[in-house]
Amino acid sequence: MFDPILIDAHNPSPMTGHGNNTYLIVGSDQQATLIDAGVGRPDHLADIARRLAEPQATLRKVLVTHAHTDHASGAPAIAAAHAHARFFKRPLDSLTLARDRPWIDEDLKVGVNWEPIDEGDRIAGGGEALIVLHTPGHSPDHLAFWHEASRVVFTGDLVAKGSSVMIEASRGGKLAEYLASLERIRDLKPLRLLPAHGPLIDDPEAVLTQYVEHRLMRERQVLDALAKGRDTVQAIAESIYHGLDPALLPAARENVRAHLEKLQAEGTAVEQDGRWTT
Repeated sequence: MFDPILIDAHNPSPMTGHGNNTYLIVGSDQQATLIDAGVGRPDHLADIARRLAEPQATLRKVLVTHAHTDHASGAPAIAAAHAHARFFKRPLDSLTLARDRPWIDEDLKVGVNWEPIDEGDRIAGGGEALIVLHTPGHSPDHLAFWHEASRVVFTGDLVAKGSSVMIEASRGGKLAEYLASLERIRDLKPLRLLPAHGPLIDDPEAVLTQYVEHRLMRERQVLDALAKGRDTVQAIAESIYHGLDPALLPAARENVRAHLEKLQAEGTAVEQDGRWTT
């Protein structure tokens, strides 16, 4: 039975909710794989060590869904504690992106030797075969991991039940790609989603459909705001996200910009000097 172990990264915040979920897969050969690296909190490291000690397993691989800090920055601490661990992710510097964007150097800043993985790769993890799926949108390097035998997907930041996901436009996030990634996962007809935030998802079809519908609803709200003369990202965000925790307003602005950029690519919205019209 495929039974990944959920390990809390112990990093609650307004942006991460209760914190990140990381997942340990331990094979019958006592070789283990960790999905996502957390932020290096001592209690996270202690929980990993305890879970490995019970079956006397060795951490061999760490698969990171994307470069955002709450998923990748714990890699050096894990490397220091687990000498045999190798670290894998889709490299940001392999993407076709403007080189004046400093965030594409984030892989280097983490300070581990990333081994590249990409679409279609099959990774042996804890005695199980995981298929790498490139699922951009939330971030350009975002990956999901598909365990076909059990129809389980490790979805990273694609979905988080009970909340929505930020499309970080200022760091390469694209809404059209995100919607396509949601549809791609839905087309797999998974039985369970293991997200990086929030509870496990045992009704994938309903949740993925809800996510697509939510984004389309937000798009209608953005178009309505533009029609009413709200012509800046800030003004549109304030008109849509009523009563939002101030700590989450930057994320709301990122989402609005992502919607505007999608509309711009479709020829529905135009930007000039930071002001938007239809």
